[in-house]
Amino acid sequence: METNLFNLSGVGGLVLLALDIWALVSIFGANISTGRKVLWALLVVVLPFMGFLIWLLAGPRAAGNRA
Repeated sequence: METNLFNLSGVGGLVLLALDIWALVSIFGANISTGRKVLWALLVVVLPFMGFLIWLLAGPRAAGNRA
């Protein structure tokens, strides 16, 4: 059995789906403009893994926590 970081089947796929749903809920609950919400949501939907990581590091809540 070969293990691969980017093999998103089974449990890995479910975990990624749950994280993306959590990101989308957080994006739409954030206190930012509608346009920025749509752009963040598109990023997470189009690029599930990378979009989530980018949102986690540079998203609206991450920027708010630094201040």
